[in-house]
Amino acid sequence: MSTYRLDKLFSPRSVAVIGASPRPGSLGLTFLRNLIEGGFDGKIYPVNPHHREVEGKRCFSSIAKLPEVPELIIIAVPPRSVLGVIEEAGQCGVAAAIIATSGLGYGPGSLSDRTRSAARRHGLRIVGPNCIGVIAPRARLNASFAARNALPGDLALISQSGAVAAGLVEWAAQRQVGFSAIVSLGDKIDVDFSDCLDFFSGDTGTRAILLYIESIDNAQKFMSAARAAARTKPVVVIKAGRHAQGAQAAATHTGAMAGSDAVYEAVFRRAGLLRVLDLDQLFAAAETLGRQKPFPGNRLAILTNGGGVGVLAVDRLIDLGGKLSGISDETRKQLDAILPPTWSHGNPIDIIGDADPARYKGALEALLADPENDAILILNVPTAVAGAPEAAAAVADVIKRDRAEGMRKKPVFAAWIGEDADSARVFEDVHIPHFATEADAVRGFLQLVRYREAQSELMETPDSLPHDFVPDTAAAQEIVATVLAEGRHWLDPLEVNALLRAYDIPVAPVTLARTPDEAAEAARPILAEGGTVAVKILSPDIVHKSDIGGVKLDLPTEEGVRKATADIFERAARLRPDAAIKGVTIQPMIRRAKARELIVGLADDPSFGPIVLFGRGGTAVEVINDKALALPPLDLKLADDLISRTRVSRILKAYRDVPAADERAIALVLVKLAQLAADLPDVREVDINPLLADQDGVIAVDARVAVALETRKGMGHPRFAVRPYPKEWERTITLRSGRKAFVRPVRPEDEEEFRRFFQHVTPEDLRLRFFAPVRDFSHTFLARLTQLDYARAIAFVAFDAQTGDMMGAVRLHADANHETGEYAILLRSDLKGLGLGWALMRLMIEWAKVEGLRVVEGQVLRENVTMLDMCRQLGFSIRNDPDDPELRVVTLPIAAIDQPEHLFEEA
Repeated sequence: MSTYRLDKLFSPRSVAVIGASPRPGSLGLTFLRNLIEGGFDGKIYPVNPHHREVEGKRCFSSIAKLPEVPELIIIAVPPRSVLGVIEEAGQCGVAAAIIATSGLGYGPGSLSDRTRSAARRHGLRIVGPNCIGVIAPRARLNASFAARNALPGDLALISQSGAVAAGLVEWAAQRQVGFSAIVSLGDKIDVDFSDCLDFFSGDTGTRAILLYIESIDNAQKFMSAARAAARTKPVVVIKAGRHAQGAQAAATHTGAMAGSDAVYEAVFRRAGLLRVLDLDQLFAAAETLGRQKPFPGNRLAILTNGGGVGVLAVDRLIDLGGKLSGISDETRKQLDAILPPTWSHGNPIDIIGDADPARYKGALEALLADPENDAILILNVPTAVAGAPEAAAAVADVIKRDRAEGMRKKPVFAAWIGEDADSARVFEDVHIPHFATEADAVRGFLQLVRYREAQSELMETPDSLPHDFVPDTAAAQEIVATVLAEGRHWLDPLEVNALLRAYDIPVAPVTLARTPDEAAEAARPILAEGGTVAVKILSPDIVHKSDIGGVKLDLPTEEGVRKATADIFERAARLRPDAAIKGVTIQPMIRRAKARELIVGLADDPSFGPIVLFGRGGTAVEVINDKALALPPLDLKLADDLISRTRVSRILKAYRDVPAADERAIALVLVKLAQLAADLPDVREVDINPLLADQDGVIAVDARVAVALETRKGMGHPRFAVRPYPKEWERTITLRSGRKAFVRPVRPEDEEEFRRFFQHVTPEDLRLRFFAPVRDFSHTFLARLTQLDYARAIAFVAFDAQTGDMMGAVRLHADANHETGEYAILLRSDLKGLGLGWALMRLMIEWAKVEGLRVVEGQVLRENVTMLDMCRQLGFSIRNDPDDPELRVVTLPIAAIDQPEHLFEEA
């Protein structure tokens, strides 16, 4: 349901407390008192058939007996009564409910399951059960049983744990940090993280979002909402249960290494979320985000009256990957003029232990004007010579004057060691983030730096894939189908070899031999070229070959191959008499003296589906445990980022007499594996170990692939957390003139195509499309057109089938409820009248229908008569925009139209 009726949850006009009671310590009494004492100015109705009055308010026997239908109800009744309350509330038309009651059970047929079903029949939204409630300070709503109300502010807290939510409220109240809302989700049988992310990402009163997560139920929904929210404002997440032992029984190295927390790390990184590891870090994030907006740059200047604490701050900054700023010559001269000769003459700027307020003031003014830094951390160690509150007041005066003059507004962070209450109040009055230690302050600074960097990385344009990479998906699908039809779980080495070759992944050749003589014959051409041979048992029942001595390496003669094969057959018959033996495989020993041993693969996470793994390979892969994970699909930029997050990436560079490995070839293998996962949902695990990489490229030496039938069908991969490129929408269309155009969904690497396209669009056509003159086609502008979440938006781009030139594009973006999509279209100005606009509009409408949208709408300038006429012909209704007389709103109800006839000739 996403944001449906959530406005009634966070800003209701009336609230009823079901189970209100005068009994001290009861939930019903606590909820009622918090509502009253919080100053809620709507109607408050106690409901309990056993009482006539609670807290001076008339008590009603049921929801149906209330004088009006409440928009929000709070349920604090025994578990057996919850379902009946929800049924009555739904029948009466209540919009939202908070269920504080615990003990409703889990799973199909449980009380919580029946409660969810009853609520959905009526469109009733539920927070909980087993939660402490909701606090929305702007609406003066304290619909919780937290011990303290929250101050108004612009942080939204979404917590699966009521205890964490209540604890953060306590901490924030002591530090004057405010919230736009606090939500305790509890068992989240309805309203979940995704719904709240969608709501608060669109809330102008929320500047940043804090998440406390224990588990995520709907991976695709979460990723779509998280990616959308992170592009609009900082989202900080803490995930509990980082050390759950989820991979102990994994059958492959890849599966064993893709542990639960490593997957969540990959999820948060792909979504652009800022991850913190504990409550201290979450509090630091709240302190920072509650007072300071994100800023450009990453260079930190440190101003301190204690050299030791300044050095500790530098250590922490470097430990966490931060950057210490320089000091310009001009600023150095200013500091020489106002500081004692014994000042540090470097960064950190140590102004000596007897620094008075005037010294702090002068040094800070100089640093604020210095272009060599992007932010300033001010430290103070209390001394008997100079008072800490006076120093804080001097800092605050400089910042207030700086802001009043509208000049630099450079971010400033403070850490008054020990942090006395008087100094804290000074900083809170001027909204300076302040911390008790230098380490917390550095961490707070870096959280904003990381957010800004993550946004830049999300907007980077990836390199294009090689045009000659066209996987043989039909051959790959046939291999997998054969294995499944035979009831097998593992591909044999011959099938693995063929599968990897279908995706153009370099792999060592492999030959099947059923007897020792066949093995010697297969080895002959390898040995003739001076190579040596590896012989390995081939059995669907023996996964770990070396456990039974089923691998013989580096054999230099035919006789040695013959003898090794016979020995393998004998050992297999003796140690695994139950195993079906197909023969042995013969492979050349791959010798690359200066190659690095890597592991690449796919694992299948129960929550997030396919995961791509990269790391250091070899026999000790799990002991070394040098790996990084990423969610597919991948492009080359994401693959490069995955590689860079491992220690082994350092030795991929050149060192001593070892040339650099071909990192592009490694990245291509990762991209191809991700594409394999997208094309073949039945593939559950791929384990390539080792993948040898050197200056000449890569080659897979050993690999295993596991499959299992995917029963969920539909467009795209049903288990991908991030929706992959929808290749099934590619097609060739024939225009009125007979001219052909290739139409496909937009890709992130299309940025240059759009840049060239805009050179063929007149300023007038641009104005009609964007409602204002457009002169700057910046990277940020173009990235927003080309980098889409295919779960929420589509853009179809048309290219001339002969020249490859971009001809036009249509775009549709669905709302968070996936009900209404807003479209926009633009063609090259010299290509009008060919029927391209009509064809693109029909394709966009077809996509909306397949996706289940109910309505397509758009805004069109009143003077754009051509577009308005086409909309009429397509069945759109047209009305005046109530907010702008120059605009018309065009609307097409998708559910009312028949399946669009296919106007397109398939490629």
